[in-house]
Amino acid sequence: MQTRLLAVAGLALPVALAACARKEAPKVAYQAVPVERRDIVVSAQASGTIRPDTVVEVKSRASGEVLQVFVESGQLVRKGDRLVAIDPRFPKNAMDQAQAELDVALAQLANATTQKQRADELLKSQSITQAEQETAALAYANAKAAVVRARVAVENARINLEDTDVRAPITGTIIEKAVERGQQIASATQNVGGGTLILRMADLSLVQAVTLVDETDIGKIKPGMRAQVTVDAYPNRPFEGTVLKIEPSDTTVQNVTMFPVRVRIDNRDGLLLPGMNAEVAISIGERRGVLAVPSVALRTERDMASAAQVLGLDVERARQQLADARAKAAPAAAAGGDSARSASLGGAARTDSAAPAKPAGNVMTTPDGRQVTLPPGVTEQQVREIFRKRFTGGELTARESEIMGQVRRAMQAAGGGRPGDRQRPPTTDYQFGGDYVVFVKRGAEFVATPVRTGLTDLDYSEIVRGLQEGDSVMVLPSAGLVQSQQEFRNRFSQMTGGGLGGMRSQQQQGGGAAAGQGGAAAGGAGAPRPQGRP
Repeated sequence: MQTRLLAVAGLALPVALAACARKEAPKVAYQAVPVERRDIVVSAQASGTIRPDTVVEVKSRASGEVLQVFVESGQLVRKGDRLVAIDPRFPKNAMDQAQAELDVALAQLANATTQKQRADELLKSQSITQAEQETAALAYANAKAAVVRARVAVENARINLEDTDVRAPITGTIIEKAVERGQQIASATQNVGGGTLILRMADLSLVQAVTLVDETDIGKIKPGMRAQVTVDAYPNRPFEGTVLKIEPSDTTVQNVTMFPVRVRIDNRDGLLLPGMNAEVAISIGERRGVLAVPSVALRTERDMASAAQVLGLDVERARQQLADARAKAAPAAAAGGDSARSASLGGAARTDSAAPAKPAGNVMTTPDGRQVTLPPGVTEQQVREIFRKRFTGGELTARESEIMGQVRRAMQAAGGGRPGDRQRPPTTDYQFGGDYVVFVKRGAEFVATPVRTGLTDLDYSEIVRGLQEGDSVMVLPSAGLVQSQQEFRNRFSQMTGGGLGGMRSQQQQGGGAAAGQGGAAAGGAGAPRPQGRP
């Protein structure tokens, strides 16, 4: 009796392990997502500070005591408004003195004029010598020069007197008041130290958000790019701006090289004040109404095999599908043309339009819709075979290389061009993208399809080439997750699958009920079928 209980207990342990394996073996979930048009915006985020666009330090050319300050900090003033009054007594005295000297110079000029006229008359009658007449003419010239000097002195004295009234040089806001009534100030023009600062004012109708951008992102930013600025004072009101310039001097913050970027903002409402902390989002790239798929649907060739296994596909067949699709699109790629990308930049055209009907004659239609005239004696099938051979690593003959060169030139003439040619539309934003693989659901099967991506915001990626609107792509777990799940299943399979065979033999001898349990456990240890296909 005791021996039978031990045997039953021994049978129960692996059966329980098998049931646990069947219960806890992870299942790989995936879903089909349609290819749709959407807007993709990519921005560089950084923190910064609001600063005035233009700051003016107000100083006086006059020295003396400050009699009155007419403005306060934060006050808006217009150009020419009176700001500060300085003691005018010394400049006024200098003005009176200069005016008196001018009066004397005018009197001397009148006398010298009379003397010169008399000398000229006497010289005609030969009553005086030529030397005496020249002396009178020299005195007249000196008197005229003295009048000019006196008038200049009067003008300078008048300016100095006017300088005792300090007026606003620009229309702006007083951001700092540095003097008070009764304070002695020094002239900015007569003092070696540059004079005394009276006020600091700024035009706050335009402000700047000065931020530091990491060197890894600075290459994506260019002057003129749009930016959006938010401040804590108005968290729900973004302010629009443009990148003014990128400072060439670097700043190191925690061993990271940063570059100052200035964003100019229209502040006509006066809501943004100097010193406010700001969050700046610089729009690096923007696409409107382009085909896009979730970024998690993209796969590299390295993890394509694991993704194919999740879908229950034959890996070699998936690779062959990928090679066939690339060979079909190879002519357009070899010529460097990318009309689909050009269409996506505008956001209005389809990424991959349906191929038009093949025209009559020796003309080939590329996957992106361009019609290329083939060289005499060359067929479309020959061209596709040549590009397939080149893509798969085969060696081309001299004739095949010649045909490939002719086709490339024909494609460039048809509007393809290489990157940087004039056929390519100019762009000012940073270029993203790469080549990936997606699994497209076509009917009841999944097809490995190569795609070219464009701009991405990490959640969604623009599809430049390879898909059409309405296609369904499969969203799968990451390659690392798939691999770990497969290893988990393999461990349970090794733990339970090998021992259950012998256990079933014993159970068949001992009873059929245990055999049924062992069969269920063995079934649970196997690789799970993909969940219901959407």
